[in-house]
Amino acid sequence: MTPEQLRTARALLKWSQVRLAAKSNMSEGTIRDFENRQRTLRPSKIAAIRQAFELAGITFASEDANGA
Repeated sequence: MTPEQLRTARALLKWSQVRLAAKSNMSEGTIRDFENRQRTLRPSKIAAIRQAFELAGITFASEDANGA
């Protein structure tokens, strides 16, 4: 997942960074820093974000070995 994909999914759901952080069990700072390309995320954190989005109805068209 790229920062752009994350922002786009958040926008589609009209979720704030705070709401996504709560839904994926991580800090708002982690979400913000990833969106701003100031941090990379471990695969487990990407999986938690993806799961939060998928539970809300977002699907991702394709992915590579890194989940992008």
